[in-house]
Amino acid sequence: MKKLLIISTDWPAPHYSAAGVRLMQLVGFFQAEKYRITIASTADKSGVNASDFVGIELVSILLNDASFDAFLSDLSPDVVLFDRFMAEEQFGWRVAEHVPNALRILDTEDLHSLRKVREQALKQNIEFTKSSWLQNDLTKREVASIYRCDFSLIISSFEMELLKPIVTNHESLLLHLPFMMNALDDLTTKWNPFEKRKDFIFIGFGGHAPNIDAIGQLKNEIWPLIKLALPESTLHIYGSNFPQSITQLHDVKAGFLIKGWAENAEKVIANARIMLAPLRFGAGLKGKLTDAMRCGTPSITTSIGAEGLHGGIPWNGKICDDPKIFAQEAIALYGNKKEWEQCQRNGIAIVNACFDKKGLEAQLKSKLASVQTNLDLHRSNNFLGEMLRHQTMASTKYMSKWIEEKNRD
Repeated sequence: MKKLLIISTDWPAPHYSAAGVRLMQLVGFFQAEKYRITIASTADKSGVNASDFVGIELVSILLNDASFDAFLSDLSPDVVLFDRFMAEEQFGWRVAEHVPNALRILDTEDLHSLRKVREQALKQNIEFTKSSWLQNDLTKREVASIYRCDFSLIISSFEMELLKPIVTNHESLLLHLPFMMNALDDLTTKWNPFEKRKDFIFIGFGGHAPNIDAIGQLKNEIWPLIKLALPESTLHIYGSNFPQSITQLHDVKAGFLIKGWAENAEKVIANARIMLAPLRFGAGLKGKLTDAMRCGTPSITTSIGAEGLHGGIPWNGKICDDPKIFAQEAIALYGNKKEWEQCQRNGIAIVNACFDKKGLEAQLKSKLASVQTNLDLHRSNNFLGEMLRHQTMASTKYMSKWIEEKNRD
């Protein structure tokens, strides 16, 4: 039986974040391919729900510690998947040294550098540019990690286009792999109709800065306008780990309700008439918006929110960046059954065309087989990657060993 090792700085949280859902979709693929799967993380395992990982071995590992080398050699995985580039930075050189024949895959989740540079631009009230992204040190680290791996999974088509000009042999090193979803055809008959839905919803992990900013936008700029036009409506805000700055915004009189974690996210989304997601920065794909499509709930979002999600198919709602227009579109769609139902159909078309599970899994299977079969040739064609890996082995490796010795003393 082939073995897959997933290395992550955090344990996957499929009930809390889109990143957790994404990683577990990959786990499902490898399970179907009959891999024995081990997930290793440096994070505290005390809060992990074991029922989410049936048939998967969970192993706690240490940074800058030779115990990982022994664990790696003993496991001898056929494939190592790094969950985000930070995991590759910390453990990639050890993987290359101790299991050199293992295929190394990076799942970027989203381009962290893109999200960070956009956040900085927003705070400084300046326009985001590709040039500013390229000049950022985090971008250099992230792209170097992509080069050091045999290939990387890129979740967003926008990020694929961003990377192509700077990753020399992008055809072999990058694979566009968005969320992998079943077709929606069988679910639509179970959706609540327009008349049985009411109110607005926002949902998002409270530890994610773009979500916190979006809630602030709703509170200060958008919701007062919607409430004025639709005085009987309420906005339900769900998510785990909200900071006090968010929980104190709860205001029953204003219809601005901070609900916290939703035990059944699909249920609360399916009961709402419209999803509101005024995201002003971020990267990757927004799980809340694909969840809305899967629940038949139209959404009003920004250009960044919809980025890379719909492949030119009409959006399942409205896309607007101006807060006043955002509110106007939400008000108009809330009362327009005919347009609302068309938006719902748009969501079905998007999911079925852009996130087809069978087609995407076939692409990943083909890529795996191709690279595994020709691994030596694949690596010899990636001179920049080999050079960067050598430099990493000569710097990160010895810094890590110095820290290890210091900790031992």
